[in-house]
Amino acid sequence: MDKVKRKRDRLEMIYDILNIIRNHQNSIKPTPLLRHSNLSSQSFTEYLNELLEKDLIKEITDENERKFLTLTDKGFKYLEKYKLILGFIEEFEL
Repeated sequence: MDKVKRKRDRLEMIYDILNIIRNHQNSIKPTPLLRHSNLSSQSFTEYLNELLEKDLIKEITDENERKFLTLTDKGFKYLEKYKLILGFIEEFEL
């Protein structure tokens, strides 16, 4: 199967969402995150809820009542471990 054309799997989607947040100085509003993630709003909402429930991200509200998403320590750890998994997959040509 062509790697570029295949659908992103669940773990990869989680990685992508967390990585987008990290790459925006660990603070991004939900709407830009949705745009960057290339997901439907329904899929995005499902992933967002799961990431919040599993404490990989948290929602913070600033003094102007704007909501931002940031990574938790657990979210940063996921990004580290995912890179290790990718290295393992490449090393063994899986």
